Amino acid sequence: MKRIYISGPMTGMPELNFPAFHAEAARLTALGYDVVNPAELNPDQATGWHECMRNDLAALLTCDALALMDGWQKSAGAHLEMHVAHRVGMEIVIAREVVA
Repeated sequence: MKRIYISGPMTGMPELNFPAFHAEAARLTALGYDVVNPAELNPDQATGWHECMRNDLAALLTCDALALMDGWQKSAGAHLEMHVAHRVGMEIVIAREVVA
């Protein structure tokens, strides 16, 4: 089973975009992926950006692929995650295009 990390905008979004992250995680899980969801890694919405990114990047490096959610281009964190994934040779996909 492929382990996939979902990445997208959170900062400045209502509820830090957690509902969209949870929905995408559920969709990918239903398709058979082992999903790493940063909204689950950092459930306390008061946690600072730097601490969240440290947790997220450590988890990202345990994955086979990175799935970019809509709006990722506007997210500094998603850009960083995409850069790291690219530099370590991970597969990078558009989340909504992932199918079984």
